[in-house]
Amino acid sequence: MHDNRLAPFLAHIRQCKTAILPGGRRLFLAGETPFGLVDPRAFEVLTQLGLAQGEEFRIENGAQLVGLGVTLAERGLYRPHNELFDVSDNQGKVIGQIDRGALPLLGCTAAGVHLNGLVQKDGQCFVWMGHRASNKRLDPGKLDHLAAGGICTGLTPMEALIKESGEEAAIPPELAAQAQAVATLRYAMARPEGLRQDTLYCYDLLLPTEFVPQPVDGEVAFFELMALEQVFALVRDTNDIKFNVNLVLIDLFLRHGLFTPDESTILRAALDHQ
Repeated sequence: MHDNRLAPFLAHIRQCKTAILPGGRRLFLAGETPFGLVDPRAFEVLTQLGLAQGEEFRIENGAQLVGLGVTLAERGLYRPHNELFDVSDNQGKVIGQIDRGALPLLGCTAAGVHLNGLVQKDGQCFVWMGHRASNKRLDPGKLDHLAAGGICTGLTPMEALIKESGEEAAIPPELAAQAQAVATLRYAMARPEGLRQDTLYCYDLLLPTEFVPQPVDGEVAFFELMALEQVFALVRDTNDIKFNVNLVLIDLFLRHGLFTPDESTILRAALDHQ
């Protein structure tokens, strides 16, 4: 019985965990420190650059990553975001920085923040959802969180959350700072742009009923306040929500008791819940 009801939720989780590692990718090292799994599309250029060593690629140190990112963009291997992200080794130690657009190509880990914007009204829970702009390069037009984004170099997760909340939804810093950390989710996903090895820092923010978010930076077309049960049905019945947002929402549903204890055990294990 559980399987039928849980099938769509488990399918969303599986969609974010499609990567077979290493698959056809090759290890990338800085000195003796592994930090990435290179997509086959980059093999030829990295070999031309003299970085191939047998079945692996190697740079001397992480300081070379910024320049490498520029070169790979110039060779047409990815579209730059012009925003530097930290590159970490397998132990989570930062070894350098590279344009965020290069992270999947080189199979580097990345981190982001996701904010559940919640409103309690008439004994019912509501969630602010954003409709992604039609010109977004990833999942245009799909439903998204009130605020979400990658953690660029130099920012903590909370600092990134406050920044994204202001830029995307006009949430004042002092209000965004009240958000509560609720979960950390991880996945490895094969995407057209390469390997996404993402860590999502998830937050809940209880907003005043009179607060209405406003799109600021053009990433969101408009915001819509939906009952939690309506969002639950969208996750269950549709693919209208951005792929990784589903994971954060499933965690929200678990914490709000929308699944039985047995169902919750199965979903938490599938999420690799932390």
